[in-house]
Order: sequence, then C-alpha cells, then structure tokens
Amino acid sequence: MAEKEREQQPVPSTLYTEEYFRTACEGYDEFNSSEGEQLSRRLTAAFELAEVTPGMIVLDVGCGRGEILRHCAQLGADAYGIDYAAVAVSMSRKVIQPLAGITPGQTAVAQADAKTLPFPTGHFDRVLMFDVVEHLHPWELHAAMLEVHRVLKPEGRFIIHTAPNVWYDRYAYPLVRLVRTLMGQGKQYPKDPRQFLVDVNEHVHVNEQSMVSMNRALQKAGFKGKVWLDSPPQSRRESTVLAALRKVAFDLPPFRWFFEREVFAVAAKASKA
Repeated sequence: MAEKEREQQPVPSTLYTEEYFRTACEGYDEFNSSEGEQLSRRLTAAFELAEVTPGMIVLDVGCGRGEILRHCAQLGADAYGIDYAAVAVSMSRKVIQPLAGITPGQTAVAQADAKTLPFPTGHFDRVLMFDVVEHLHPWELHAAMLEVHRVLKPEGRFIIHTAPNVWYDRYAYPLVRLVRTLMGQGKQYPKDPRQFLVDVNEHVHVNEQSMVSMNRALQKAGFKGKVWLDSPPQSRRESTVLAALRKVAFDLPPFRWFFEREVFAVAAKASKA
C-alpha cells in the first residue's frame, strides 16, 4: 500500500452505531416510523433510477438498515446486501427476516468490505451504492468500483447517490454561511460544513464528490455513464429577494454546479476499444 493510502485508513466500523443509522443516516425518519416500508425522498429518487424489475439480481453495497433490500424483494428481484458495519448487518437482517416466503424476491445480507466483494464475476443486473461514496477514501472508492465492475453483468447498471456536492462545501457554503450570519442565523452554520446538521459526519465523511470528480472516478474504474446534480424541493417561506436568489443558484448554470447538493450517477461498463 502506498504511503498516502496508509495515511488514509478506513473509517472505523464502530462509528456506525444503531444510533447513527436511526438519527443521522439519510432516511432515518422514514425508517423509524415504518421500519423500512417507506423510503425518504432522496432514497426514492435514487432507487427509481435502478428500474428494478422481477427476476433481477441486485447488490446493495453499504446496505445500512436494509430498506432497499426490502423494496427490491417486493418488486420481485433477488437482493443481496453487504455492509462494513456489524450493526448494519444486524439491522438489515431484522428488516428482511419477515419477508421470507412472502415477497416474490429473495433477500440475504452479509458483513463484507466493498473492496473485496464475496460474489462471482458478472453476477448482478444492478449494483447500488447509495450514500456510501462519501465514506470511502479515494483509494478505497477506486478499489470498490473495480469490484463493482467485476461483479456486474456486461449489460448491468451501476447506480450511485452521494451527498453533499463537494463544490457546495468548498465554494457555496462559505457564502451561505456569511449570508445566514448576517441574518442572525450564524449559530446554525458552523465553519466546517461537515458539522452542519449532523455532527457525526465530521468523522465519517472523508471523500465528498463533485459532478466532475464522480465522472472521473467512474471512468478510471472502467465505467461510462451520466452524472448530474439535484437538490430537494424547497417549501420554506422566505422573502421575494431570497426566493429569486435561490432560483438563480439552483436553476442556472454555472451557479447550480456549486449550490446543488446531491450527486447522482447511472453507469455501465465501458466498451473496450
């Protein structure tokens, strides 16, 4: 392992506690209220991109609480989940256990490292990686993507969601923080954007992506596809001026490249020359 890689040790799996999955991990409100029956807006948007159909074989890398496995099985797909954290495996098993013999698709989950997937080559129609990328150092992400490339069928599809957009954190967040501070809301916007809303992200987020870096990482691992940005719809009440500024920031390039916070990707194996 290169010196730089030795310095970038994987995030300790012990940081991913049940409290983390129930209070900080995307979709926790919906999970806590429905035990996985309902998905958050963000997870719904990402899952719909997979276009899972009956008979497919799906792999959820970093399956977390297991709700995506449940939804795959309900659609008639066989879904397999792996996660680095023992707590996640335990929570996922509790979610999928009641499905046995009820849903048309089968499910299974195991503790494993995304950099060494315990599956045969060319096995999956879909590989999902939702809110995992930002937890993997660049060298880990590359190794994991190479493994995804290996286990994906030639015509298979690789679906990614990651947040936040690193260009937002680096360039837009300081401006947002300044404006909010001038409005008297500075305490809600810490200097480190990784501490915004969820403090634990300071310790578990190590590799946020931009649209450009995500595309580059996919190409390096032998994929081709589409990468784009999106953000949740806004329903807040605000002044006409702020509403106009928000529309410019989120609707018009190049501003939206910096203010949109979520990165999506749909990729396939690149054709060999």
